[in-house]
Amino acid sequence: MRGGEGNGIAVAEEMEETGRVAGKAMEEGKGASKVILMWGYLPGASPQRAPLLHPVVVDWPEFAAGDAWRDVAGGGCGFAMAISESGKLMTWGSSDDMGQSYLTSGKHMDTPEAFPLPTDVEIVKAAAGWAHCVAVAASGEVYTWGWKECVPTGKVIGEHHLPDASMEKDERPSGFPNEQVSPRSHGSRTNSGTISNAESRNSEEITKRRRISSSKQDHESSSSGEETLSALPCLVILGAGVRITAVAAGGRHTLALSDLGQVWGWGYGGEGQLGLGSRIRMVSSPHPVPCIESASYVKDRATGSSKANTTEGHAYRIIGTYVKAIACGGRHSAVVTDSGAVLTFGWGLYGQCGHGITDDELSPKCVSSLLGLKMQGVAAGLWHTLCVSDDGDVYAFGGNQFGQLGTGLDQAETLPKLLDAPSLESSNAKIVSCGARHSASVTDDSKVFCWGWNKYGQLGLGDSIDRSIPSQVPIENLSVMNVTCGWWHTLLLAESPT
Repeated sequence: MRGGEGNGIAVAEEMEETGRVAGKAMEEGKGASKVILMWGYLPGASPQRAPLLHPVVVDWPEFAAGDAWRDVAGGGCGFAMAISESGKLMTWGSSDDMGQSYLTSGKHMDTPEAFPLPTDVEIVKAAAGWAHCVAVAASGEVYTWGWKECVPTGKVIGEHHLPDASMEKDERPSGFPNEQVSPRSHGSRTNSGTISNAESRNSEEITKRRRISSSKQDHESSSSGEETLSALPCLVILGAGVRITAVAAGGRHTLALSDLGQVWGWGYGGEGQLGLGSRIRMVSSPHPVPCIESASYVKDRATGSSKANTTEGHAYRIIGTYVKAIACGGRHSAVVTDSGAVLTFGWGLYGQCGHGITDDELSPKCVSSLLGLKMQGVAAGLWHTLCVSDDGDVYAFGGNQFGQLGTGLDQAETLPKLLDAPSLESSNAKIVSCGARHSASVTDDSKVFCWGWNKYGQLGLGDSIDRSIPSQVPIENLSVMNVTCGWWHTLLLAESPT
């Protein structure tokens, strides 16, 4: 295993013991049939803010006796999110009481707490970007909060007593690692001068001080009457009759999927990640993303087909008629249609759009090399993208500085590459997830694999060594239901075998 050699028998035995401890905790119950395991960097949830190198069971809060875990929802930088059976959005791991982290994730540390949304709202899905969150209610309504530029104009709910955040802040919330976007900050190799130069520009942009959007309303102000960098939770205003079933959050943009398979987007779109055909920098209200229409047009043009040979209707049928899955990366997006086609759009510098080039894609474009391979799910990280097929195969493309593609190499892939690691030979993947620079999957036989960047133990393998091929996380006596990655951590939902 690349990057993992020489760890020794002691580490292997320690990892096995971790799995046994997690399994024992599950058997003892913790008062619920489902448990959540966490590992990686969640500073408020670990002693001395140290990374969690092994899977650790998340304690169920005493105040919520009678409730239980329903699902995991990842989380942004340094905080985690999950959903309870009663529909409460539970968050934990925040350690910055008076700054951006508190405003986004709630004021708490190692104990999960219900985020202050309306008590009569049942949350069923949630996602978090760098510093904004979005949640879907059983009614199909959407709530969002966090960085102002990520939150569209909507009906403000709740009454947070916000600290005075009118002072300028960097994108990196205080109390967290100096997380630079450029891989050079971690001593990695770049693939070309073009990528290196772009990384430098990107790092400067990401770490520059944020400007307050002048388009926001007066109600988004601090208790002192001054404008803040964060917006209160609000109910997103969508079209009449629109019911949202899933959401995805990127670095500074959001996608929402309706029950009819229509995608909506808002937030920052400077690299085309909103799929609206232009480099619109800020979309302050939800807009429909023309996925099927744009993709069919691009396909016809790219293949040079004529109306006589390939009708517009035929192109629609190849690509699909509606969207069934969505994902947001740092500055790019991906969707899967009902026919299993994958469409991508946004920043393309590392090949994360999968079209064999490094250009930005301003409109949804079909990943033509995957046509004929029916995909069921997609995930996106800071610079990379993963797809999982109905047959359980995983395809990866994009940036690979830390092995996050799982190909065994560290070179970027501008076209989808099938993961064929020996560790995956006897298993079929059913779920994939991407952190900033690491990846995870769950197989149909309940195995969990992680790979990529591991500086903060986000692979759960007992060390901080990067892996460039999928490596199995030692989990025993548990039936794994879901896995999801935050930027620097990983969450796992599991239950006892029946």
